[in-house]
Parts: sequence; C-alpha cells; structure tokens
Amino acid sequence: MAAAVPPSTPAPTKPAKRTRDKARTQAEILDVATEEFARLGFTGARVDEIAARIQTTKRMIYYYFGSKEQLFTAVLERAYAVIRRQEQQLDVDDLDPLAAIRRLAELTFDHHEAHPDFIRLVSIENIHEAEHIASASSLGSLNSPAIEVIGRILEDGREQGVFTADVDAVDLHAMISSFCFFRVANRHTFRTLFGRDLTEAARRDHYRTMLGDMVIAYLTSK
Repeated sequence: MAAAVPPSTPAPTKPAKRTRDKARTQAEILDVATEEFARLGFTGARVDEIAARIQTTKRMIYYYFGSKEQLFTAVLERAYAVIRRQEQQLDVDDLDPLAAIRRLAELTFDHHEAHPDFIRLVSIENIHEAEHIASASSLGSLNSPAIEVIGRILEDGREQGVFTADVDAVDLHAMISSFCFFRVANRHTFRTLFGRDLTEAARRDHYRTMLGDMVIAYLTSK
C-alpha cells in the first residue's frame, strides 16, 4: 500500500510592500506640510514632524523637495494654483459686466472662506517679505490669469458705458481680495474687539452681497 502523500504546503507569501507613486507621495507630503506650515509658520514647522505624520523620512522629503525652504515654496505654489484654476475656469463671457464682476468677487469670497490655510500661508509669507514667492518663477505666471479676467471685464464695462471709475485690474483685484482676506484673517481679533463674527454663517450672504455691492458702487460712481 502506497504511503499517503501529505498535502502540499503553499509557499509562504511575502508581505505586501507599501508602494507609492511619485505624484501620490508628493501630494501626501504637501497636504501635511500645508497643515503644519499654516499652523506653526515657516519657522515653527518641523520637517521631522511632517515626515512622522505620513510615516516617511526627512530624507525622503528632501529627495522630492530639496529643502525646507523649497517645500514651503511648493506649498505656496499649490495653494495659489487652486484659486487661479478657479479663476481660469470662471465663465463670464455670457454675463453683462456688472454680473461678471460680481461673480468674480463672489468666487474670491467663497475661496478665501473655504481655504483658511491659504490665508494663513499668505500672512506667513508676508512676514518673511515674500522671499519664497520671489524665488518661485511659476507664481508670477499663476497670478496673471486673474488680472486678465478682471481686465476684460473692465474693458467691456467701459465700452458699454457701465463702468466710470478710473481703476486698473490690479487695483480692483486688491480691493476685492482685501475684503475677503480681512474677513477670514482678522475674524478673531475683530470679534473680540467689536463683538461681531465676520464668518458667522447667519451673516454670510450679507457679507457676500455687500462685497459685490461695494465693488459695483465704486466702478459705477460718477
């Protein structure tokens, strides 16, 4: 009688390795770096802490971004790119100039409210006198679409006799951005000093409409 053949034992499987593609890894690093820089500033944020949070190494972060300064610059570039893409995708060609400029103002209002980290990052970069932005050639090209959109709206408005104010696209961009930026950046001090929360949900529509009214009133003043 033939001896029973023991059942074959399957070969042990190797533990699955955690694979990461370059784009995904960089995105994960930037996500955490954005939170850390926005929370602690450029000086206070630690690359070691960023690495620990995504279970990688400081060396790996430097492999992708070169240095802490370059990582912060990449964070700024991505933060600015978000709103610039929204501005590029803004379809105002079928709107009259008044509706178009209000739409643009509302887009800025919505973005700044939804991205408080962007506000903090820009504030931090101003503390450092824009030294990181100055070294990033891509940021200049990212900013031009917004100015071009405003310029086209202003030109159409003047041709139609709707806009009378002597203002250029850069100044109008500053006017819109300053209101939206202040509302988010200064909400805590403003609430403490004046007892009013600029980001209170119940007053959101009021401030959103107020911004558009303010811009249009200025552009159409005699």
